[in-house]
Formats: sequence, structure tokens, C-alpha cells
Amino acid sequence: MNRKQKIIKKTAKRAKAKLNKHTPPTIKKYVSKAERAANQALKDKEASMNIIDEISTTEKDKAE
Repeated sequence: MNRKQKIIKKTAKRAKAKLNKHTPPTIKKYVSKAERAANQALKDKEASMNIIDEISTTEKDKAE
């Protein structure tokens, strides 16, 4: 290989290595059943509050 070919080969290797960089995985914390149940309860509570708010605003609109 001549000098120019070596340089081209080296730059290609660098470009390939740049694309193949290892990214560390995101850390996912274990969520216990109790925590999952608590989170679900909060979501359900918020959803029910949103429904109640929508119902009350529509009743006010009807009254007007």
C-alpha cells in the first residue's frame, strides 16, 4: 500500500469507529409491586379528578 492508501484507510477506520461508539445504557430502577400500585392509584385519582372537572364545567355551561 502506498502512503495515500494508508491515509485513506486510517481515516475510514476512524469514521467507522466514530459511528460505532458505545453509548452506555440508561439505568432503569426496579419498581416494586407496591410502588407500581401506588403510581397506578395516583394516575387513576388524577384521571377521575379530570373527569369531575370536565363534568362540572359542562354543567356550568348548560346552566348559563
